[in-house]
Amino acid sequence: MNKSNPITLPVAISYALMAVALFVVLKSGLLLALFSGLLVHSLVHLMAPKITKRFSNQQARWIAVALLSALIVAAVSALIWAVFAFMRSDTGNLSALLQKLADIIEASRDQMPAWVRDYVPAGVDALRALLTDWLREHADEAKLLGQKAGRIIVHLLLGMIIGSMVALQDATAHVHYRPFAAALHQRAVNLRQIFQKVVFAQVRISLINTFFTAIYLMLVLPLAGIHLPFTKSMIAITFIAGMIPVVGNIVSNTVIVIVALSHGLHTAISSLAFMIVIHKLEYFLNARIIGAHVNARSWELLTAILVMETLFGLHGVVAAPVFYAYIKNELRDRDWV
Repeated sequence: MNKSNPITLPVAISYALMAVALFVVLKSGLLLALFSGLLVHSLVHLMAPKITKRFSNQQARWIAVALLSALIVAAVSALIWAVFAFMRSDTGNLSALLQKLADIIEASRDQMPAWVRDYVPAGVDALRALLTDWLREHADEAKLLGQKAGRIIVHLLLGMIIGSMVALQDATAHVHYRPFAAALHQRAVNLRQIFQKVVFAQVRISLINTFFTAIYLMLVLPLAGIHLPFTKSMIAITFIAGMIPVVGNIVSNTVIVIVALSHGLHTAISSLAFMIVIHKLEYFLNARIIGAHVNARSWELLTAILVMETLFGLHGVVAAPVFYAYIKNELRDRDWV
């Protein structure tokens, strides 16, 4: 975009409509549908040019991209199903892990300094009460089972289908938009590009963090004669939680340090020291990977996450990195920041 171009009425209205749309997505629980659609659209957008350039016939291109879209939707659906299946299995059972964390905290209270003990829940019942209070505060976001499970699956599938259909049109058709439609289309393209940069960069960061965590849990500790329980679950949690910048690492690291308490305070302290090193690595990676792509530093993302969590709850935590990077990108395109 030419930064010297003045903001016309269609462009101004497109900014306003995009702001309203993002607000509605957060307030109406459509974030999963939006992100699943953007994910499929991004994957098709990356792979489609390699396929379409091999076909000269337009109909052949359409069929090839349609098949690619179907394969991507199926692959993403299978991956999500595999994650949920793992979390419900004996190996990755979250309920068992939660119970283990509570037992470790209760058994390890005597090893903790007095100033730490005052901030740690006193036993399983206290931990459950703490979690219950937190769940009540985030009741809308925490109801992931029962009657909302079907709705979530529908949103996920519809989002992916819509994303694949839009990608199919973008990859096989050349549409000449009128000024207002062109402005709206540009907002959507910018959002997709930022989503692609942030999410794919965060996947790389999460994979690196998970790799080092796996080395520590499955190689370093066993060589020292320490075998922590729920190792595979903690590695899985590290990767999944790592998709959220900064905050995800805090969650996974807390779980690892608590489990390490089952082998003594010295193991927990050494684990904490290792996690601090990983945190420093993540800040470096954020600056090098995410910062290089969207010009957003770790402190900016963390501030955005805190503000969005306060305003929108768990949905805000997930949306903050993408939405903040998108807003900053639009401002940079206008040379305002």
